[in-house]
Amino acid sequence: MTITGRRLSLADFLDLPEESPALEYVDGEVIQKVSPKFRHGLLQTHFVKMVDGFGIPRKLARAAVETRCIFGGKSVVPDCVVFTWDRIPTDEHGEVPDDVTIAPDIAVEIVSPSQSAREQIDRCRWYVENGVRIALAVDPQDRDGRSVRAFRADAEAPPLRWSDRVNLGDVIPGFSFTVDELFAALRAR
Repeated sequence: MTITGRRLSLADFLDLPEESPALEYVDGEVIQKVSPKFRHGLLQTHFVKMVDGFGIPRKLARAAVETRCIFGGKSVVPDCVVFTWDRIPTDEHGEVPDDVTIAPDIAVEIVSPSQSAREQIDRCRWYVENGVRIALAVDPQDRDGRSVRAFRADAEAPPLRWSDRVNLGDVIPGFSFTVDELFAALRAR
C-alpha cells in the first residue's frame, strides 16, 4: 500500500523513521510491506537456519530476515537475504552495519495470503536485473502445490515442488535443499 501522496527522493525516504511493518522506497513512492503472519515467519526463520547452518561453519555465507537493502535506486526489504562470506557488509570495526547499500547475493520473497504471486515474481526479476545473483519466490499457496521458483540473470526456472531440489550451489558451493525440506517449517511439531 502506498503511504505518501507525493513522490520522494531516495535521500528523503532514508530520513524517514523506521516503521513496522517496514516501509520500502520503489519508483519514488513509499510502500508499506505486508505484516508477516506466523507461517511466513516460520518459513523465513527456517530458510535462514538452513543457510546459516551450512554456510557459517564453512565460512561461505550468512543469512538474515527483513533486512533493508539500498541498491538499484530503491530501498527494499526482502523477506530473507544472503550474503556470501566475502561480501558480508562490514563497517570500520569489522561488524555488520545497520545500512546495507549493496545487492545481496540471494534475495527471497515469500508470497503472503494478501499478495499476488505475480507481484513477488516481478520483484524477483527486478532483483536479478539489479545485481542479485539468485532470487527465490516461495509460494505456500501455489494452486499446483507449494513451490519455489529460482531466478538468475541468465535463466528463470519453472516452479519446483515437493522433492525437487533447489540448488544454490552456484552462490553457496555445495548448498541445496528440497522444496519439502523448506516447507517442513510449517509442521506444528
